Amino acid sequence: MKRFKFLFAVLLTAPSLLAQSGTDTLTYSKQEVLIPMRDGVKLNTVIWAPIGISEPMPFLFLRTPYGVSQMLSPNKDPYISDMAKEGYIFVFQDIRGRYKSEGTFEMQRLMRDKKDPNSIDESTDTYDAIAWLLKNVPDNNGKVGMLGISYDGWTTMMGTIDPHPALKAASEQATPSDMYIGDDFHHNGAFRLSYSFEYSFMEEFSKKDTLFSFDKYDTYEWYLKLGPLSNVNEKYFHGKIPSWNDFVKHPNYDDFWQKQSMAYRLGIPTIPILHVAGWWDQEDFYGPQKAYEVLEKQDNFNKNFIVIGPWNHGGWSRGTGSALGNIKFGSSTAEKFRKEIQSQFFAYYLKGKGSGNFPEAITFQTGSNIWKEYKSWPPLNLTKNENLYLNSEGKLSFTSPEEAQGFDEYLSDPSHPVPYRQRPVEETYGPGSRWYTWLVQDQRFVQDRGDVLSWETGALTTDIEVTGNLIADIFASTTGTDADWIVKLIDVYPEVYPEQFNMGGYQLMIANDVFRGRFRNSYSNPEPVKPNEVNEYRIDLHAINHVFKTGHKIMVQVQSSWFPVIDRNPQKYVPNIFEARESDFIVTQQKIYRSVKYPTHIKLPVLK
Repeated sequence: MKRFKFLFAVLLTAPSLLAQSGTDTLTYSKQEVLIPMRDGVKLNTVIWAPIGISEPMPFLFLRTPYGVSQMLSPNKDPYISDMAKEGYIFVFQDIRGRYKSEGTFEMQRLMRDKKDPNSIDESTDTYDAIAWLLKNVPDNNGKVGMLGISYDGWTTMMGTIDPHPALKAASEQATPSDMYIGDDFHHNGAFRLSYSFEYSFMEEFSKKDTLFSFDKYDTYEWYLKLGPLSNVNEKYFHGKIPSWNDFVKHPNYDDFWQKQSMAYRLGIPTIPILHVAGWWDQEDFYGPQKAYEVLEKQDNFNKNFIVIGPWNHGGWSRGTGSALGNIKFGSSTAEKFRKEIQSQFFAYYLKGKGSGNFPEAITFQTGSNIWKEYKSWPPLNLTKNENLYLNSEGKLSFTSPEEAQGFDEYLSDPSHPVPYRQRPVEETYGPGSRWYTWLVQDQRFVQDRGDVLSWETGALTTDIEVTGNLIADIFASTTGTDADWIVKLIDVYPEVYPEQFNMGGYQLMIANDVFRGRFRNSYSNPEPVKPNEVNEYRIDLHAINHVFKTGHKIMVQVQSSWFPVIDRNPQKYVPNIFEARESDFIVTQQKIYRSVKYPTHIKLPVLK
């Protein structure tokens, strides 16, 4: 449920970024209307129609909570300008309760009761809007496509549930799929504090996006002084932010969260869907891959496709995509997506142009910096699992440990948590924020901390191509009764790197995630961890397609805090962390085992 907001902010506040080469072939007229829904609520809608067209055009429809009235003409928006040259009727709509639309906004509105013919949800609003457009907008060819990034990707997916017959294709891009397991608000039960606090306030304080007013530039310091999460309502929100109240009421994976998930909502693919993800999406990397996975299980008619590129959240929609932070890719990956994938997808399904011969999966392989096509995602029968083991003296290798009782240890202090990115940690969507590229930030800034453990291979003597899903199999103990485990897989560049001098020794995260120990057996029914007991934690690090190049090293880092993107675990079990007291926060000793009995390792799908 995130941030197409960011793209809109770029479009509205930074027109210098919208420079477009060449001459537009079509001019668009703008009309703003209120479209009535079945319950009488009217939704603000902007319609951009091409002028002087010689044939009926299809609709491209985007529904958003981020405001549509000030959006620029489609031929000046880099996200859709290539399609604008070909001719579509572009429709942008404020969803219920946001900006100029009537009604009440509900974050990720639950599905309606289909037994009640008057009930509504995002699917019915989409259906009603399409019906109105077909009847009231002239020169349309009776076909509609939907697209959108982040929250707008989610509304796109909702539009494919019980779709209007005119909806012929959709491209969800960076949709959230499960807000408890892997997207914006939680990862594996661990609460994403700074993002959830700032985003829920931004969307729910008023009908328009509103940034929280921090009194410190470094929000790391602000969140640390906030203390326990119970202080949020007591000092700031006062029960007026619905999403925050839901966080407090639903600390575990209960019916509330389960009914929000794509696994609950989706069934058989009803129309062709193009899923789009970015390897370094700081908000919704899990979401589009999960949506693809859920639909793929019942895709018997080849309607389900996925594209994954070297982008951050929405990075394919703007710029060239030739770099992200310090990481260079050697080609214009975002331009390729917009021109050769997105444009051709909609041209085929809405206009009947092209062959329609789309690969099942297209991914950009990082490290080698080449595009790859696969018949399934993750690919079948191309890889074999190789275990990369932690060993003594900080060594990482494909050889299992030989020690009977080997382990490494560190103190985890909630009053001094590990920052998730270099400080200062600016407000997530505030001026000058480095939120957008933190996943490619050099990890050397934490390597020397006593509460971060690192293991690495020697310099590789051959390329290692890893393609598919990663699992971290961690054996760990704590002196407390709860703990967080953060695992990072890192590509370490050679100290001397002539191709790009400033990348010498760079530590680039390729995969990462956090797991909250109380959920080791069930996300719905958490249990205390027994002090000093060794437990196995299988942590999903999700998919990658990366080549660790000859001369590079592979590193694994483990830590127990990642602040303030993840809230501080008290490390003393309490039934509801949102109700923890200051006295519940304790210092604990953490041990990561690397022995014959407890062989901590990363399971890598290596090319055969």
